Amino acid sequence: MDRLLSDKSKRKWPVSKIGWILFGMLYAYGIYLIEPFETRREHLAPDDIGGPGYSYGLAPKPDQFEDAVVQVYAARTWGAKKVLAVHTWIATKRHGADHYQVSQIIGWALNRNGTALFSEAGIPDKSWYGNEPTLLLDLRGPDAELVVDKVEAAISKYPYADTYTVWPGPNSNTFIAWLGLEVPELGLDLPSTAIGKDWRPWKETFGWSASGSGVQASVYGLLGLTAGFQEGVEVNVLGLSLELDLFDLALELPAVGRVGTAPVDVDLVFSSSESEATGR
Repeated sequence: MDRLLSDKSKRKWPVSKIGWILFGMLYAYGIYLIEPFETRREHLAPDDIGGPGYSYGLAPKPDQFEDAVVQVYAARTWGAKKVLAVHTWIATKRHGADHYQVSQIIGWALNRNGTALFSEAGIPDKSWYGNEPTLLLDLRGPDAELVVDKVEAAISKYPYADTYTVWPGPNSNTFIAWLGLEVPELGLDLPSTAIGKDWRPWKETFGWSASGSGVQASVYGLLGLTAGFQEGVEVNVLGLSLELDLFDLALELPAVGRVGTAPVDVDLVFSSSESEATGR
């Protein structure tokens, strides 16, 4: 009898092993091939593609668009981390301003500058270590005007600017999620690949979700559950998130990111930018 059970166990092991191999192949496929929100390159001039100083055309040019703008971006981070995670940042432009203010957390700068928070004039939609940006939030005109003051005030008082931990946080994604909590009018929903977004100090284990539309319980960003109108239902284990967005008909997978409808209609963004440039 024992021998029979042992034989059955041996027969089951290859099936399990094949399952894990298929699972790994699926994730590899998702990471490298599933890019549902990649900028449509047919909209870009050749000089716009590539280097760190180039705009991908997702942000209206300040000399062609007078109104206020608030945008949030994500791009795969550098090195081996890019397989699992993105880096996020926020860009703001006040009404009539001739430049964007780009704000983000950069970990390596902490020891050099005493703060990991960078907020300076810059190109909002450039690549991050050669990785193409994805537009997560796009507010323009009156919508942006309502929140730009609150966003910039929140940036200036970010409480963890002198602390940085790659995993589980606080990191660059913690910063953007914290801004969402401070300015719930943004309705911010960060992707599952924004590792660190669920980091919370012990005393704030329970609270509102980053979008302000739901609630979250998170133990130091290592184990948590989020439920909200913007986020849907999200489970976080060791910083890796699985989210079912019922209202947007999208699925968020660890490492892969969002599969389904895009957070921002990129075609509409380009169409708006072209209209603004021509004055139509």
